Amino acid sequence: MRDLILFPRKTRFWWRPSMTTSFLNGERAVVVFFICRILYSLTFSLLSHGLALSLLALASFSLDISFDSSNSPSLFRTRPGASSGILLGAVTLPSLLLSKLVQLSREFSLAQLHLEEIQYLTLQYWATSASACSVVLFLAFARRRRAPSSPSHWGVRFSLCSIFFQALVSVAALATTSQIGLHPALKLMWALCHGLASVKLIQHFLRTFPSCASIGETFLVTSGIVLYFGDMLLLTIKKLHGLLMSSELVTAEYEISRSEISIIIQGLVLGLLLYPIALKYILQIWEWFISTASAEARRYCEIGRSLMFVASLGIVLILIVPSWMQFVHEFRMHPFFWVLSFVFSEPSKRLTLCIYWVCIICVSVLRFYNISKNSKIERILLRKYYHLMAVSMFLPALIFQPKFLDLAFGAALAIFLTLEIIRVWRIWPLGHPINQFMNAFTDHRDSDLLIVSHFSLLLGCALPIWMSTGYNDRPLAPFAGILSLGIGDTMVGQHYKTFKTQCDQPYSMRVFMQCNHLCQFHPSSILIKGINGWTQVWCSEVE
Repeated sequence: MRDLILFPRKTRFWWRPSMTTSFLNGERAVVVFFICRILYSLTFSLLSHGLALSLLALASFSLDISFDSSNSPSLFRTRPGASSGILLGAVTLPSLLLSKLVQLSREFSLAQLHLEEIQYLTLQYWATSASACSVVLFLAFARRRRAPSSPSHWGVRFSLCSIFFQALVSVAALATTSQIGLHPALKLMWALCHGLASVKLIQHFLRTFPSCASIGETFLVTSGIVLYFGDMLLLTIKKLHGLLMSSELVTAEYEISRSEISIIIQGLVLGLLLYPIALKYILQIWEWFISTASAEARRYCEIGRSLMFVASLGIVLILIVPSWMQFVHEFRMHPFFWVLSFVFSEPSKRLTLCIYWVCIICVSVLRFYNISKNSKIERILLRKYYHLMAVSMFLPALIFQPKFLDLAFGAALAIFLTLEIIRVWRIWPLGHPINQFMNAFTDHRDSDLLIVSHFSLLLGCALPIWMSTGYNDRPLAPFAGILSLGIGDTMVGQHYKTFKTQCDQPYSMRVFMQCNHLCQFHPSSILIKGINGWTQVWCSEVE
Protein backbone atom coordinates (compact mmCIF):
# COMPACT_ATOMS: atom_id res chain seq x y z
CA MET A 1 0.00 0.00 0.00
CA ARG A 2 1.22 3.52 -0.77
CA ASP A 3 -0.31 5.00 2.38
CA LEU A 4 0.18 2.77 5.39
CA ILE A 5 -1.51 4.14 8.49
CA LEU A 6 0.23 3.02 11.64
CA PHE A 7 -1.86 4.92 14.15
CA PRO A 8 -5.57 5.77 14.39
CA ARG A 9 -6.72 8.83 12.51
CA LYS A 10 -7.59 10.55 15.79
CA THR A 11 -3.90 10.92 16.54
CA ARG A 12 -3.49 12.84 13.27
CA PHE A 13 -0.17 11.12 12.73
CA TRP A 14 0.21 8.98 9.66
CA TRP A 15 3.18 7.63 7.79
CA ARG A 16 3.90 7.00 4.15
CA PRO A 17 6.91 5.16 2.76
CA SER A 18 7.87 8.27 0.79
CA MET A 19 8.30 10.19 4.05
CA THR A 20 11.46 8.24 4.85
CA THR A 21 13.06 9.44 1.63
CA SER A 22 11.82 12.96 2.28
CA PHE A 23 13.22 12.92 5.80
CA LEU A 24 16.66 11.71 4.70
CA ASN A 25 17.24 13.68 1.51
CA GLY A 26 20.76 14.79 0.60
CA GLU A 27 20.31 18.49 1.33
CA ARG A 28 19.21 17.98 4.91
CA ALA A 29 21.86 15.33 5.54
CA VAL A 30 24.60 17.71 4.41
CA VAL A 31 23.32 20.58 6.56
CA VAL A 32 22.95 18.39 9.65
CA PHE A 33 26.47 17.03 9.13
CA PHE A 34 28.00 20.50 9.12
CA ILE A 35 25.96 21.70 12.08
CA CYS A 36 27.18 18.68 14.07
CA ARG A 37 30.74 19.47 12.99
CA ILE A 38 30.40 23.05 14.25
CA LEU A 39 28.84 21.97 17.55
CA TYR A 40 31.66 19.49 18.07
CA SER A 41 34.25 22.27 17.81
CA LEU A 42 32.57 24.65 20.31
CA THR A 43 34.36 25.85 23.41
CA PHE A 44 32.68 26.04 26.81
CA SER A 45 32.03 29.81 26.47
CA LEU A 46 30.02 29.20 23.28
CA LEU A 47 27.72 26.47 24.60
CA SER A 48 24.72 28.81 24.79
CA HIS A 49 25.32 29.83 21.18
CA GLY A 50 25.46 26.19 20.17
CA LEU A 51 22.25 25.40 22.06
CA ALA A 52 20.47 28.25 20.28
CA LEU A 53 21.72 27.03 16.90
CA SER A 54 20.60 23.47 17.68
CA LEU A 55 17.08 24.61 18.57
CA LEU A 56 16.91 26.77 15.45
CA ALA A 57 18.03 23.79 13.36
CA LEU A 58 15.35 21.56 14.90
CA ALA A 59 12.66 24.16 14.27
CA SER A 60 13.63 24.75 10.66
CA PHE A 61 14.21 21.03 10.05
CA SER A 62 10.68 20.07 11.12
CA LEU A 63 9.17 23.00 9.23
CA ASP A 64 11.15 22.07 6.13
CA ILE A 65 9.69 18.56 6.24
CA SER A 66 6.20 19.95 6.82
CA PHE A 67 6.41 22.18 3.74
CA ASP A 68 7.89 19.53 1.45
CA SER A 69 5.50 16.75 2.50
CA SER A 70 2.40 18.89 2.17
CA ASN A 71 -0.04 18.11 -0.63
CA SER A 72 -1.85 21.43 -0.32
CA PRO A 73 -1.19 24.30 -2.75
CA SER A 74 2.01 26.23 -2.12
CA LEU A 75 1.76 29.14 0.27
CA PHE A 76 4.07 31.24 -1.89
CA ARG A 77 4.90 31.40 -5.58
CA THR A 78 8.38 29.90 -5.45
CA ARG A 79 10.60 28.52 -8.20
CA PRO A 80 8.91 25.51 -9.81
CA GLY A 81 10.39 22.14 -8.88
CA ALA A 82 12.52 23.46 -6.00
CA SER A 83 12.29 22.13 -2.46
CA SER A 84 11.50 24.61 0.29
CA GLY A 85 15.10 24.78 1.56
CA ILE A 86 13.98 26.29 4.87
CA LEU A 87 16.56 24.39 6.91
CA LEU A 88 19.45 25.59 4.78
CA GLY A 89 18.19 29.17 4.64
CA ALA A 90 17.65 29.36 8.40
CA VAL A 91 20.94 27.96 9.68
CA THR A 92 23.43 29.21 7.06
CA LEU A 93 24.30 32.64 8.48
CA PRO A 94 24.08 31.69 12.19
CA SER A 95 26.33 28.70 11.48
CA LEU A 96 28.77 30.90 9.62
CA LEU A 97 28.98 33.46 12.43
CA LEU A 98 29.26 30.78 15.11
CA SER A 99 32.08 29.16 13.15
CA LYS A 100 33.81 32.51 12.92
CA LEU A 101 33.42 32.91 16.69
CA VAL A 102 35.13 29.55 17.16
CA GLN A 103 37.99 30.76 15.00
CA LEU A 104 38.27 34.10 16.81
CA SER A 105 38.23 32.39 20.19
CA ARG A 106 41.33 30.47 19.14
CA GLU A 107 42.95 33.72 18.07
CA PHE A 108 41.97 35.42 21.34
CA SER A 109 43.53 32.59 23.34
CA LEU A 110 46.78 33.33 21.53
CA ALA A 111 46.52 37.05 22.47
CA GLN A 112 46.29 38.05 18.79
CA LEU A 113 42.84 39.62 18.98
CA HIS A 114 41.04 42.31 20.95
CA LEU A 115 37.97 41.34 22.96
CA GLU A 116 35.91 43.99 21.16
CA GLU A 117 35.91 42.04 17.91
CA ILE A 118 34.51 38.92 19.59
CA GLN A 119 31.83 41.00 21.35
CA TYR A 120 30.82 42.68 18.11
CA LEU A 121 30.61 39.37 16.26
CA THR A 122 28.58 37.94 19.16
CA LEU A 123 26.07 40.78 18.76
CA GLN A 124 25.85 39.98 15.05
CA TYR A 125 25.30 36.31 15.81
CA TRP A 126 22.35 36.96 18.11
CA ALA A 127 20.87 39.48 15.67
CA THR A 128 21.12 36.94 12.85
CA SER A 129 19.59 34.25 15.05
CA ALA A 130 16.71 36.60 15.82
CA SER A 131 16.21 37.18 12.08
CA ALA A 132 16.13 33.44 11.39
CA CYS A 133 13.76 32.72 14.28
CA SER A 134 11.37 35.48 13.22
CA VAL A 135 11.17 34.21 9.65
CA VAL A 136 10.71 30.59 10.80
CA LEU A 137 7.93 31.78 13.12
CA PHE A 138 6.30 33.68 10.26
CA LEU A 139 6.47 30.65 7.96
CA ALA A 140 5.12 28.33 10.65
CA PHE A 141 2.08 30.50 11.32
CA ALA A 142 1.51 30.97 7.59
CA ARG A 143 1.64 27.21 7.08
CA ARG A 144 -0.75 26.58 9.95
CA ARG A 145 -3.22 29.21 8.78
CA ARG A 146 -3.23 27.92 5.19
CA ALA A 147 -3.87 24.26 6.04
CA PRO A 148 -5.24 24.01 9.61
CA SER A 149 -6.20 20.33 9.35
CA SER A 150 -3.13 19.01 7.54
CA PRO A 151 -1.61 15.79 8.93
CA SER A 152 1.86 17.35 8.61
CA HIS A 153 1.04 19.91 11.31
CA TRP A 154 3.18 17.95 13.78
CA GLY A 155 6.14 19.68 12.10
CA VAL A 156 4.64 23.12 12.61
CA ARG A 157 3.88 22.45 16.29
CA PHE A 158 7.35 21.05 16.92
CA SER A 159 8.86 24.05 15.13
CA LEU A 160 6.93 26.51 17.29
CA CYS A 161 8.03 24.74 20.48
CA SER A 162 11.67 24.79 19.37
CA ILE A 163 11.48 28.48 18.49
CA PHE A 164 10.02 29.24 21.92
CA PHE A 165 12.93 27.58 23.72
CA GLN A 166 15.41 29.13 21.31
CA ALA A 167 14.01 32.59 22.13
CA LEU A 168 14.42 31.90 25.86
CA VAL A 169 18.04 30.88 25.37
CA SER A 170 18.73 33.98 23.26
CA VAL A 171 17.15 36.37 25.75
CA ALA A 172 19.04 34.78 28.64
CA ALA A 173 22.34 34.97 26.75
CA LEU A 174 21.85 38.61 25.75
CA ALA A 175 20.79 39.59 29.26
CA THR A 176 23.87 38.08 30.92
CA THR A 177 26.66 39.21 28.58
CA SER A 178 26.94 42.82 29.67
CA GLN A 179 27.57 44.64 32.92
CA ILE A 180 26.18 47.99 31.72
CA GLY A 181 22.62 48.66 32.82
CA LEU A 182 20.74 49.42 29.60
CA HIS A 183 22.74 47.23 27.28
CA PRO A 184 20.68 44.03 27.61
CA ALA A 185 17.43 45.87 26.79
CA LEU A 186 19.01 47.66 23.86
CA LYS A 187 20.56 44.44 22.58
CA LEU A 188 17.16 42.77 22.70
CA MET A 189 15.65 45.71 20.84
CA TRP A 190 18.42 45.53 18.23
CA ALA A 191 17.82 41.81 17.72
CA LEU A 192 14.05 42.34 17.55
CA CYS A 193 14.48 45.01 14.87
CA HIS A 194 16.52 42.53 12.81
CA GLY A 195 13.73 39.98 13.15
CA LEU A 196 10.96 42.36 12.12
CA ALA A 197 12.99 43.66 9.18
CA SER A 198 13.67 40.11 7.98
CA VAL A 199 9.98 39.17 8.06
CA LYS A 200 8.96 42.29 6.15
CA LEU A 201 11.74 41.84 3.61
CA ILE A 202 11.05 38.18 2.85
CA GLN A 203 7.36 39.00 2.37
CA HIS A 204 8.36 41.75 -0.05
CA PHE A 205 10.73 39.47 -2.00
CA LEU A 206 8.25 36.62 -2.30
CA ARG A 207 5.55 39.02 -3.48
CA THR A 208 7.70 41.14 -5.82
CA PHE A 209 9.74 38.32 -7.39
CA PRO A 210 7.38 35.34 -7.72
CA SER A 211 8.75 32.05 -9.07
CA CYS A 212 12.33 33.35 -8.93
CA ALA A 213 13.69 31.42 -5.94
CA SER A 214 12.79 28.87 -3.30
CA ILE A 215 11.78 29.88 0.21
CA GLY A 216 15.20 28.89 1.54
CA GLU A 217 17.07 30.93 -1.07
CA THR A 218 14.90 33.97 -0.36
CA PHE A 219 15.42 33.31 3.36
CA LEU A 220 19.19 33.38 2.90
CA VAL A 221 19.15 36.56 0.83
CA THR A 222 16.88 38.27 3.36
CA SER A 223 19.06 37.38 6.33
CA GLY A 224 22.22 38.49 4.54
CA ILE A 225 20.82 41.84 3.45
CA VAL A 226 19.38 42.63 6.88
CA LEU A 227 22.69 41.73 8.56
CA TYR A 228 24.64 43.86 6.07
CA PHE A 229 22.32 46.85 6.47
CA GLY A 230 22.38 46.46 10.25
CA ASP A 231 26.16 46.55 10.21
CA MET A 232 26.09 49.71 8.10
CA LEU A 233 23.57 51.32 10.45
CA LEU A 234 25.62 50.41 13.51
CA LEU A 235 28.73 51.86 11.92
CA THR A 236 26.89 55.06 11.00
CA ILE A 237 25.47 55.47 14.51
CA LYS A 238 28.96 55.03 15.92
CA LYS A 239 30.22 57.96 13.85
CA LEU A 240 27.15 60.10 14.51
CA HIS A 241 27.79 59.97 18.24
CA GLY A 242 31.32 61.23 17.94
CA LEU A 243 33.44 59.63 20.62
CA LEU A 244 30.37 57.62 21.76
CA MET A 245 30.86 58.39 25.41
CA SER A 246 27.13 59.07 25.78
CA SER A 247 25.84 56.34 23.48
CA GLU A 248 24.15 53.40 25.08
CA LEU A 249 23.81 51.36 21.93
CA VAL A 250 27.26 51.61 20.42
CA THR A 251 30.23 51.89 22.74
CA ALA A 252 33.85 50.95 22.50
CA GLU A 253 32.62 47.48 23.41
CA TYR A 254 31.47 47.09 19.82
CA GLU A 255 34.20 49.01 18.01
CA ILE A 256 35.78 47.07 15.20
CA SER A 257 38.36 48.12 12.64
CA ARG A 258 37.43 48.26 8.96
CA SER A 259 39.66 48.39 5.91
CA GLU A 260 39.16 50.84 3.09
CA ILE A 261 38.31 48.02 0.69
CA SER A 262 35.55 46.62 2.92
CA ILE A 263 34.02 50.10 3.33
CA ILE A 264 34.07 50.69 -0.43
CA ILE A 265 32.44 47.33 -1.18
CA GLN A 266 29.79 47.81 1.51
CA GLY A 267 28.95 51.30 0.30
CA LEU A 268 28.68 50.28 -3.35
CA VAL A 269 26.58 47.18 -2.72
CA LEU A 270 24.14 48.78 -0.29
CA GLY A 271 23.88 51.93 -2.37
CA LEU A 272 22.94 49.91 -5.46
CA LEU A 273 20.49 47.77 -3.48
CA LEU A 274 18.71 50.90 -2.24
CA TYR A 275 18.90 52.73 -5.56
CA PRO A 276 15.96 50.90 -7.26
CA ILE A 277 13.64 52.23 -4.55
CA ALA A 278 14.55 55.80 -5.48
CA LEU A 279 14.56 54.98 -9.20
CA LYS A 280 10.99 53.73 -9.02
CA TYR A 281 9.69 57.08 -7.75
CA ILE A 282 11.95 59.08 -10.07
CA LEU A 283 10.61 57.28 -13.13
CA GLN A 284 7.02 57.54 -11.89
CA ILE A 285 7.38 61.31 -11.59
CA TRP A 286 8.98 61.46 -15.02
CA GLU A 287 6.23 59.38 -16.64
CA TRP A 288 3.53 61.52 -14.99
CA PHE A 289 5.24 64.61 -16.35
CA ILE A 290 5.44 63.11 -19.85
CA SER A 291 1.77 62.04 -19.77
CA THR A 292 0.71 65.66 -19.30
CA ALA A 293 2.99 66.89 -22.11
CA SER A 294 2.26 67.06 -25.82
CA ALA A 295 2.26 64.06 -28.13
CA GLU A 296 5.55 65.13 -29.72
CA ALA A 297 7.23 65.37 -26.33
CA ARG A 298 6.09 61.84 -25.41
CA ARG A 299 8.15 60.46 -28.29
CA TYR A 300 11.26 61.29 -26.32
CA CYS A 301 10.06 59.44 -23.24
CA GLU A 302 12.60 56.61 -23.55
CA ILE A 303 15.49 59.00 -24.01
CA GLY A 304 14.32 60.98 -20.99
CA ARG A 305 14.06 57.82 -18.88
CA SER A 306 17.62 56.92 -19.82
CA LEU A 307 18.89 60.39 -18.95
CA MET A 308 17.07 60.32 -15.62
CA PHE A 309 18.57 56.91 -14.89
CA VAL A 310 22.12 58.00 -15.73
CA ALA A 311 21.80 61.24 -13.77
CA SER A 312 20.34 59.63 -10.65
CA LEU A 313 22.82 56.73 -10.73
CA GLY A 314 25.68 59.20 -11.08
CA ILE A 315 24.47 61.16 -8.05
CA VAL A 316 24.28 57.96 -6.00
CA LEU A 317 27.69 56.57 -7.01
CA ILE A 318 29.66 59.81 -7.21
CA LEU A 319 28.12 61.89 -4.43
CA ILE A 320 25.94 60.01 -1.92
CA VAL A 321 27.81 56.70 -1.54
CA PRO A 322 31.31 58.28 -1.40
CA SER A 323 30.03 60.80 1.16
CA TRP A 324 28.95 57.95 3.42
CA MET A 325 32.29 56.19 2.91
CA GLN A 326 34.22 59.30 3.92
CA PHE A 327 31.90 59.84 6.87
CA VAL A 328 32.48 56.43 8.43
CA HIS A 329 36.14 56.11 7.44
CA GLU A 330 38.92 58.65 6.93
CA PHE A 331 39.98 58.22 3.32
CA ARG A 332 41.71 61.64 3.10
CA MET A 333 40.58 61.74 -0.55
CA HIS A 334 37.58 60.82 -2.66
CA PRO A 335 37.15 57.01 -2.59
CA PHE A 336 37.33 56.90 -6.39
CA PHE A 337 40.79 58.48 -6.32
CA TRP A 338 41.75 56.14 -3.49
CA VAL A 339 40.89 53.20 -5.75
CA LEU A 340 43.01 54.66 -8.55
CA SER A 341 45.95 55.20 -6.21
CA PHE A 342 45.57 51.65 -4.92
CA VAL A 343 45.59 50.21 -8.44
CA PHE A 344 48.59 52.28 -9.55
CA SER A 345 50.56 51.58 -6.37
CA GLU A 346 51.72 48.38 -8.10
CA PRO A 347 50.99 49.12 -11.76
CA SER A 348 53.08 46.37 -13.31
CA LYS A 349 51.18 43.66 -11.42
CA ARG A 350 47.68 45.05 -11.10
CA LEU A 351 47.32 46.63 -14.53
CA THR A 352 48.70 43.46 -16.11
CA LEU A 353 46.11 41.48 -14.17
CA CYS A 354 43.34 43.80 -15.40
CA ILE A 355 44.46 43.35 -19.02
CA TYR A 356 44.53 39.59 -18.49
CA TRP A 357 40.98 39.64 -17.13
CA VAL A 358 39.67 41.79 -19.99
CA CYS A 359 41.19 39.47 -22.59
CA ILE A 360 39.70 36.34 -20.98
CA ILE A 361 36.26 37.94 -20.62
CA CYS A 362 36.14 39.23 -24.19
CA VAL A 363 37.34 36.00 -25.78
CA SER A 364 35.22 33.71 -23.60
CA VAL A 365 31.99 35.68 -23.66
CA LEU A 366 32.01 36.23 -27.40
CA ARG A 367 32.93 32.62 -28.08
CA PHE A 368 30.33 31.12 -25.74
CA TYR A 369 27.62 33.50 -26.90
CA ASN A 370 28.11 32.50 -30.52
CA ILE A 371 28.05 28.83 -29.49
CA SER A 372 24.81 29.34 -27.57
CA LYS A 373 23.12 30.84 -30.64
CA ASN A 374 24.40 28.47 -33.29
CA SER A 375 24.84 25.16 -31.46
CA LYS A 376 22.63 22.54 -29.86
CA ILE A 377 24.96 22.12 -26.87
CA GLU A 378 23.04 22.03 -23.60
CA ARG A 379 23.04 25.28 -21.69
CA ILE A 380 24.21 23.52 -18.57
CA LEU A 381 27.46 22.70 -20.41
CA LEU A 382 27.89 26.31 -21.51
CA ARG A 383 27.46 27.43 -17.91
CA LYS A 384 30.20 25.03 -16.85
CA TYR A 385 32.58 26.77 -19.24
CA TYR A 386 32.02 29.96 -17.29
CA HIS A 387 32.94 28.13 -14.11
CA LEU A 388 36.27 27.16 -15.66
CA MET A 389 36.71 30.72 -16.88
CA ALA A 390 36.23 31.93 -13.30
CA VAL A 391 38.99 29.60 -12.10
CA SER A 392 41.42 30.82 -14.75
CA MET A 393 40.65 34.44 -13.81
CA PHE A 394 40.54 34.33 -10.04
CA LEU A 395 43.05 31.69 -9.03
CA PRO A 396 46.21 33.55 -10.19
CA ALA A 397 44.91 36.78 -8.66
CA LEU A 398 44.18 35.07 -5.33
CA ILE A 399 47.72 33.72 -5.20
CA PHE A 400 49.59 36.88 -6.23
CA GLN A 401 47.21 39.82 -5.53
CA PRO A 402 44.59 38.84 -2.90
CA LYS A 403 43.81 42.41 -1.77
CA PHE A 404 43.34 43.60 -5.32
CA LEU A 405 41.06 40.60 -5.95
CA ASP A 406 38.94 41.67 -2.95
CA LEU A 407 38.39 45.05 -4.56
CA ALA A 408 37.84 43.55 -8.00
CA PHE A 409 35.10 41.26 -6.68
CA GLY A 410 33.34 44.27 -5.20
CA ALA A 411 33.59 46.17 -8.48
CA ALA A 412 32.28 43.16 -10.41
CA LEU A 413 29.34 42.80 -8.03
CA ALA A 414 28.52 46.50 -8.46
CA ILE A 415 28.65 46.11 -12.26
CA PHE A 416 26.38 43.04 -12.12
CA LEU A 417 23.86 44.91 -9.97
CA THR A 418 23.89 47.88 -12.34
CA LEU A 419 23.39 45.67 -15.40
CA GLU A 420 20.54 43.81 -13.70
CA ILE A 421 18.85 47.12 -12.87
CA ILE A 422 19.18 48.18 -16.52
CA ARG A 423 17.81 44.83 -17.70
CA VAL A 424 14.84 44.72 -15.30
CA TRP A 425 13.83 48.34 -15.91
CA ARG A 426 14.49 48.03 -19.68
CA ILE A 427 16.55 51.20 -19.77
CA TRP A 428 17.08 52.29 -23.38
CA PRO A 429 19.26 51.52 -25.32
CA LEU A 430 20.99 48.75 -23.31
CA GLY A 431 18.02 47.11 -21.57
CA HIS A 432 16.86 44.88 -24.42
CA PRO A 433 20.34 43.78 -25.65
CA ILE A 434 21.42 42.90 -22.12
CA ASN A 435 18.23 40.90 -21.57
CA GLN A 436 18.73 39.06 -24.87
CA PHE A 437 22.37 38.30 -24.05
CA MET A 438 21.63 37.08 -20.51
CA ASN A 439 18.79 34.83 -21.65
CA ALA A 440 21.24 32.94 -23.86
CA PHE A 441 22.76 31.37 -20.74
CA THR A 442 19.75 30.94 -18.46
CA ASP A 443 17.93 27.73 -17.62
CA HIS A 444 14.88 26.73 -15.58
CA ARG A 445 16.46 28.12 -12.37
CA ASP A 446 16.29 31.67 -13.73
CA SER A 447 13.27 33.71 -14.72
CA ASP A 448 12.82 36.68 -16.98
CA LEU A 449 11.93 38.73 -13.92
CA LEU A 450 15.22 38.13 -12.14
CA ILE A 451 18.40 36.41 -13.36
CA VAL A 452 20.70 35.44 -10.52
CA SER A 453 23.03 32.71 -11.80
CA HIS A 454 25.89 35.12 -12.45
CA PHE A 455 25.53 36.49 -8.92
CA SER A 456 25.74 32.95 -7.59
CA LEU A 457 28.98 32.22 -9.40
CA LEU A 458 30.57 35.52 -8.38
CA LEU A 459 29.55 35.41 -4.73
CA GLY A 460 30.36 31.73 -4.47
CA CYS A 461 33.96 32.60 -5.34
CA ALA A 462 34.12 35.93 -3.46
CA LEU A 463 32.53 35.23 -0.08
CA PRO A 464 35.18 32.81 1.24
CA ILE A 465 37.87 35.31 0.24
CA TRP A 466 36.10 38.26 1.85
CA MET A 467 35.47 36.36 5.06
CA SER A 468 39.07 35.14 5.27
CA THR A 469 40.46 38.65 5.64
CA GLY A 470 42.19 39.41 8.91
CA TYR A 471 43.15 36.53 11.14
CA ASN A 472 42.88 33.19 9.36
CA ASP A 473 44.42 29.93 10.60
CA ARG A 474 43.14 27.97 7.59
CA PRO A 475 45.37 28.92 4.62
CA LEU A 476 43.25 27.04 2.07
CA ALA A 477 39.94 28.61 3.17
CA PRO A 478 40.04 31.47 0.60
CA PHE A 479 40.36 28.89 -2.19
CA ALA A 480 37.24 26.97 -1.13
CA GLY A 481 34.77 28.86 -3.31
CA ILE A 482 36.90 28.99 -6.45
CA LEU A 483 37.87 25.33 -6.33
CA SER A 484 34.48 23.92 -5.32
CA LEU A 485 32.35 25.98 -7.71
CA GLY A 486 34.89 26.20 -10.49
CA ILE A 487 36.33 22.68 -10.50
CA GLY A 488 34.27 20.40 -8.24
CA ASP A 489 30.91 21.68 -9.47
CA THR A 490 31.98 21.55 -13.11
CA MET A 491 33.44 18.03 -13.15
CA VAL A 492 31.29 16.27 -10.58
CA GLY A 493 28.02 17.79 -11.80
CA GLN A 494 28.51 16.32 -15.26
CA HIS A 495 30.27 13.05 -14.37
CA TYR A 496 27.95 11.80 -11.61
CA LYS A 497 24.79 13.36 -12.98
CA THR A 498 21.76 13.27 -10.68
CA PHE A 499 19.79 11.18 -8.28
CA LYS A 500 16.18 11.45 -7.18
CA THR A 501 14.73 12.62 -3.90
CA GLN A 502 11.24 13.53 -2.78
CA CYS A 503 8.71 14.86 -5.27
CA ASP A 504 10.83 13.34 -8.08
CA GLN A 505 13.12 16.34 -7.83
CA PRO A 506 16.62 15.73 -9.26
CA TYR A 507 19.61 16.62 -7.10
CA SER A 508 23.20 16.54 -8.15
CA MET A 509 25.75 14.18 -6.64
CA ARG A 510 28.01 17.20 -6.29
CA VAL A 511 26.15 17.94 -3.06
CA PHE A 512 28.23 15.27 -1.38
CA MET A 513 31.38 15.67 -3.44
CA GLN A 514 31.64 19.41 -2.83
CA CYS A 515 31.10 18.92 0.87
CA ASN A 516 33.87 16.35 0.88
CA HIS A 517 36.20 18.78 -0.91
CA LEU A 518 35.32 21.65 1.39
CA CYS A 519 35.69 19.55 4.50
CA GLN A 520 39.23 18.71 3.39
CA PHE A 521 40.04 22.31 2.59
CA HIS A 522 38.45 23.72 5.73
CA PRO A 523 37.90 21.17 8.49
CA SER A 524 36.42 23.62 10.99
CA SER A 525 33.67 24.56 8.51
CA ILE A 526 34.26 28.26 9.08
CA LEU A 527 33.57 29.32 5.53
CA ILE A 528 31.45 26.45 4.23
CA LYS A 529 28.17 28.30 4.58
CA GLY A 530 29.31 31.44 2.80
CA ILE A 531 29.89 29.60 -0.45
CA ASN A 532 26.19 29.16 -1.10
CA GLY A 533 26.01 32.31 -3.19
CA TRP A 534 23.37 34.97 -3.46
CA THR A 535 20.25 32.97 -4.15
CA GLN A 536 21.38 29.74 -5.83
CA VAL A 537 22.47 27.48 -2.97
CA TRP A 538 24.68 24.62 -4.16
CA CYS A 539 23.26 22.18 -1.64
CA SER A 540 19.88 22.44 -3.34
CA GLU A 541 21.03 23.13 -6.87
CA VAL A 542 18.77 21.47 -9.42
CA GLU A 543 20.21 20.17 -12.64
